[in-house]
Amino acid sequence: MTRMRIVGAALMALTLAACSDTQLSITNPNSPTVAAAAGDPSSLQLLATGLLSNYRAGRTGLISDLGIFGRESYNYFMTDGRTTTHYLVGIASGGVQAIDPSGFASGDWSGQYNALRNIYNFKKTITANTTLTDAQKNASLGFARTLEGQMLYELLMTRDSLGIIVEIKDNASDLAPFVSRDSAYKYVLASFDDAATKLAAGGSAFPFTLHSGFTGFNTPATFATYTQALKARAAVNYAAITNSAAMYNTALTALSASYLNLAATTRADLDKGVYHVYSTASGDASNGLNVTTNLDLYAHMSIATDAEAGDLRYAAKVITGVARTPAGGIGVTSTLRFNIWANGSTPISSIRNEELIALHAEASLGAGNAAAAITDINILRQKSGGLAATTLTAASGTPAILTGILKEKRLSTLMEATRWVDMRKYGKLADLPIDITSGTNKHFVARVIPIPQAECLSRAGKAAPFAGPGC
Repeated sequence: MTRMRIVGAALMALTLAACSDTQLSITNPNSPTVAAAAGDPSSLQLLATGLLSNYRAGRTGLISDLGIFGRESYNYFMTDGRTTTHYLVGIASGGVQAIDPSGFASGDWSGQYNALRNIYNFKKTITANTTLTDAQKNASLGFARTLEGQMLYELLMTRDSLGIIVEIKDNASDLAPFVSRDSAYKYVLASFDDAATKLAAGGSAFPFTLHSGFTGFNTPATFATYTQALKARAAVNYAAITNSAAMYNTALTALSASYLNLAATTRADLDKGVYHVYSTASGDASNGLNVTTNLDLYAHMSIATDAEAGDLRYAAKVITGVARTPAGGIGVTSTLRFNIWANGSTPISSIRNEELIALHAEASLGAGNAAAAITDINILRQKSGGLAATTLTAASGTPAILTGILKEKRLSTLMEATRWVDMRKYGKLADLPIDITSGTNKHFVARVIPIPQAECLSRAGKAAPFAGPGC
């Protein structure tokens, strides 16, 4: 609804801009043109705001879905057991359990591609604009390319080895091919590189205003540090998948150009980053994961078992609630809820310094610097968790140190859509707990979210790569 209102407002601005006291020119508000938007400076703010609305639209759903897959959370919706069965039980496919491509757990697809379509149109509008300076165009395109890279990365988080579609056709009815995971990661990293180059030539200010979630990151130069943070996250994941020391070094280079602060001592230092903002105002979107109104979001009981006594991260993020079991009893009882988001107006992070420290640990270890990785582990343990230093040493070996990193990252980025991806990229999905291990409703750990059935049906009869490996 927010996106519809923003688009509608943008169209109204374009229509009114064509009016005068002697002539009334009414265009079709359902068919705006790039030329019309490019010729109207007043529309640029509305278009940028629309992109940011798209950008945040899928964040709560992504966190919820990946939280369930990664055994961080449950969605115990009492009147519909599919919020459990579709994620944890699935359907029989070829004699094995799998996610239903037409079910509840096949999302995190159309929202990202809707955003990518709008980003594509935004870039066309900026390129065609005749009123912006070259610096303003570069700043705007760098902004858009950053959002593009992140939207594609989110698709890779969910589809991984199935590959994704990276090309947006000018004609939305034309099918673009699927590309492999390897090609998609290269495209994502190139998107962030192109964004950084354009932002460096973007002058001192954007030709539009970013919302409060970008405080401290609202100029081309400071926004570029956000671009580099997102690149580092994607590079670490790609490095783990390919076991590439060179890519881990690429991640370290990106981290050095980001807002990584290894000298963090306070909660504010650790929480520094970009946030998606929400509100309960009419017409805006609220944070649907908040503890006040979302009574169905429960924490996986293994978090309590695995957290060390006195861990401040656990104490701050998890609280005891009324015991609940999913509809139909297809699952286990949980008494834990999340206390991460207080209400519908609480922002949700995109990427915080605390995650950057964990990424620095992963990249350092992958690049062969175990000592630096252990230093990072201790920052997370001592500055965020309030715990004693780790007993790990460089002599402990890479597997043990990696286990230590993932242990700390689990609490440091709890419910920030990292756990499932981390366990998969390091080949550790089998280490995730399975609550029901036998019977008709036994649980399993999904490796990927399937390509949605609707996407596959639209490509029925097409040859690869248009059919897609997951169809």
